Amino acid sequence: MTSIPSRESELERIVLAPLRRTSKQFYVVLAGLSLVVLLGAAALANQWRLGLGVTGLNRPVYWGVYITNFVFFIGISHAGTLISAILRVTQAEWRRPITRIAEAITFFALIIGMLQVWIDMGRPERIIFPFIFGRFQSPFLWDFTCVGVYFMSSMLYLYLPLVPDLARLRDRMTDAPRWRHWLYTVMSFGWHGNAEQHRRLEIAIGIMAIVIIPVAVSVHTVVSWIFGMTMQPMWHSTILGPYFVVGAIFSGIAMLFLFMTLLRRAWHLELWIGEKQYNYLGILLLVMSAFWGYFTLAEFLTTGYSTITNETAVFHAKLLGEYAPAFWAMVTANLVIPFAVLMRRQGRKPLGTFIAALSVIIGMWIERFLIVAPSLTRPSLGFMPAVYTPSLTEVAITAGSFALFALLFLLFFKVFPAISVWEVEEGQAVEAVRQKARELAHEGAQPALRS
Repeated sequence: MTSIPSRESELERIVLAPLRRTSKQFYVVLAGLSLVVLLGAAALANQWRLGLGVTGLNRPVYWGVYITNFVFFIGISHAGTLISAILRVTQAEWRRPITRIAEAITFFALIIGMLQVWIDMGRPERIIFPFIFGRFQSPFLWDFTCVGVYFMSSMLYLYLPLVPDLARLRDRMTDAPRWRHWLYTVMSFGWHGNAEQHRRLEIAIGIMAIVIIPVAVSVHTVVSWIFGMTMQPMWHSTILGPYFVVGAIFSGIAMLFLFMTLLRRAWHLELWIGEKQYNYLGILLLVMSAFWGYFTLAEFLTTGYSTITNETAVFHAKLLGEYAPAFWAMVTANLVIPFAVLMRRQGRKPLGTFIAALSVIIGMWIERFLIVAPSLTRPSLGFMPAVYTPSLTEVAITAGSFALFALLFLLFFKVFPAISVWEVEEGQAVEAVRQKARELAHEGAQPALRS
C-alpha cells in the first residue's frame, strides 16, 4: 500500500466537490426535511403532554404504527450487512463504490428504529426502565440488548473504512471551516497510509465484517420472537424468524437502491456507481422478492388450512376483509412489480431499479403493518374485534421519522465522502494488475499457437 497521494485524482475531485460547494437545491431539500421533522417533533411533544390517548392505540390494539416503524427501520438496517459485510467477505469487487452508502443506511436506520420504541413507550423518562427493571426472561430485553450491540458494531463498522478518507480530507480540505478540519484531524487518528497501518486496518475491517453478519441476523430473529412468543393469532409461528430476516434483507437492498440512485444523481457519481452495481443488485433484489413470496405463501397457506378460529379470522381479514386492499397492494408491490421490472436486463438500469425499489419500500412497510395490526384487532384473549386507524399524531410522527432518517443521511454525506475513495482506488489497482496479467498470458499464448 502507498501513502496518501500528493495530487488529487479525478475520483477525489468529484467525490469531494459536494463537501466543498453547497448548491441551492441542497438548502431547499434541507429546509423541506427539517420542516417535516419539526412537525413530527411537535406531534411527539403533544403526545407526551396529553398521553398516548391522542393516538389510535387502545385495547386490544396496544401496538400500531410505531412498532410497524420499528420493525421496518430495523429491517432496512440490513443493507450495510448484506452489501458491505457479506460482499466484502466474498471479495465481490463491484461492491466497493456503494459500501459506504450501505453502511450509513444501517447506522441511521438503527437510530430511527430505536427512537420508535422510545416514542411507543408513551413518556420520555420510561427509556431508563429497561436498564433499571429489565429482566432477561423477557424477549423485549433480548431485543434491547441485540439492537444495542448491533448499533455499536455498525457504528464501528462505518467508522473503520472511513479513516483513510478522513486523512485525505484532513490534508486536502485545508480551507474547510475550522470545526470540520478539527473533526477530520481527530477522527483520522494520525493516519498516513503506510503499509503497517493498512495491514492493521484490513484485519480490523475483516474481523468486523465476519462478526457483524451473525449479529445482524440475530437482531431481526429476536425482533420476530417478540411477536412469536405470544399467543396472538398468526404470530405464534416458527416461520417468523427466517421470514423477518428475509424481509429485512429485501427492504435493505431496496433502500440502498433509493439512496445510491439519489446520491449518484445529486453528487454526479455516475462514473463509479454504474450499470454493474445496478445489474448485480437488481438480481439480488429479484432473488429476495422470490424468497419473500415463498415465505408469504408458506405462512398464509398453512394458516388457511387451520381450524383455529382466531387464526382464520385474521387470515380472512387480511385476504378478504378490511385489510384486503392493503394485502393485495403489498403482494403487487413486493412481488408483481419487481418481477415485471427486474426480470429483463433492460429493467436493471437506474430508472427501472429505482421504481422497483420504491415499490418494495412501500410494500414492505405495508407488510410490517399487516403483521402488527390485524392480529391485535382480532385477539385470542376474549376481547371483541376492534378497528385500528392511525391518528394524525401517529401519521405526523411517522412522517417526521422518515424525514429525520433522510436528513441525517443527507447531512452525513455533506461532511463525509459518499464513496470510499481508498477502497475504489485499491480496486482499480487490483483490476490493473489483473488486466496486465491477462495481457501477458495472452502474449505468451500467441507463440505457442504459432508453433
